[in-house]
Amino acid sequence: MPNVLDIRRRIRSVTNTRQITKAMKMVSAAKLRRAQERALAARPYAQMLTNVLKSLVSRAEIYDPETGEPKHPLLAARPENNILFIVVSGDKGLAGAFNTNILKAATKFLATELGKNIEIEAIGRKGRDFLRRRYPAADPRNADSKELPHTTIVGEHIGVLNKVEYEMVGEMAERIIERYRKEEIDSVYLVFNEFKSVIAQRLVVEKILPIGEVGKVGIAQADEMTQEQKQQVIEASKGAGVGVRPADTKAIDEAAAHFATAPVDYVYEQPATELFNTLLPKYVAIQIFRGLLESVAAEHAARMTAMEAATSNATDMIDSLTLVMNRARQAKITKEIIEIVSGAAAM
Repeated sequence: MPNVLDIRRRIRSVTNTRQITKAMKMVSAAKLRRAQERALAARPYAQMLTNVLKSLVSRAEIYDPETGEPKHPLLAARPENNILFIVVSGDKGLAGAFNTNILKAATKFLATELGKNIEIEAIGRKGRDFLRRRYPAADPRNADSKELPHTTIVGEHIGVLNKVEYEMVGEMAERIIERYRKEEIDSVYLVFNEFKSVIAQRLVVEKILPIGEVGKVGIAQADEMTQEQKQQVIEASKGAGVGVRPADTKAIDEAAAHFATAPVDYVYEQPATELFNTLLPKYVAIQIFRGLLESVAAEHAARMTAMEAATSNATDMIDSLTLVMNRARQAKITKEIIEIVSGAAAM
């Protein structure tokens, strides 16, 4: 049987670990609340931009009346021979299966696009490290070589998720749009954790370009949360000050939607077609920006849940070790009593 002193040291070590995991859970809960607020604060702008574009669709000539082809290059669909795949993962671990699930979804998508030229932009250290071990980085000196692998890494963004800035996302979107205009890529997909609340999440592969219809999201792949995962998140949210239901934005959404559906003829300072062509790239940028904000919130929710599970497991381990220690101490006392009684009987 283990030594009582060794068991006490083990209990002390597990207790210290439990304090760390409990503190990490509260830190993640605080960051989750801020991430939720930031994602919610960006929603009215995105909603109004979407509805302005919907309003412009009916007032601008976005399709050629003779051929029916879209005039704006971001609306033009073509065979997907060259795909840009943006993978949004986390920079840190200790978040349960958060990063693993993202990388599984990315691998699944890549497996369905075999035989095509796929370029990957990795956002987050965990995804970058995983993909770098499997796919080479693109060499600009051999950009025209036909001997290059079909799947290469063309971009890495590390540390940007600590504070997601729209300027960075805007620059990325401009670069992607320019490549799409030049037909260097035929489509753009984004894999991230879609976050509405801690119990309303799903892992999606979203089609960013070409734009099929303004306001409608093209989902190429989606994985919902299981009931067990939802229950774990609910348990982790108790006492952490995190709401489990999505915020009520019905009034804001209705007000924004009214702009697109109102039966009035708006007078724009610029021609409707020119305004539509100017706002459409911003629509692409806000889609990527929304994906990053929601992925950050989902990561904090996953880390909060993982730390709650670790704290609970530490408590169970302490209870088990305490029971073992009590048994060992009782066995030691019993042995000493038997020795005393045996000595007395011998005399």
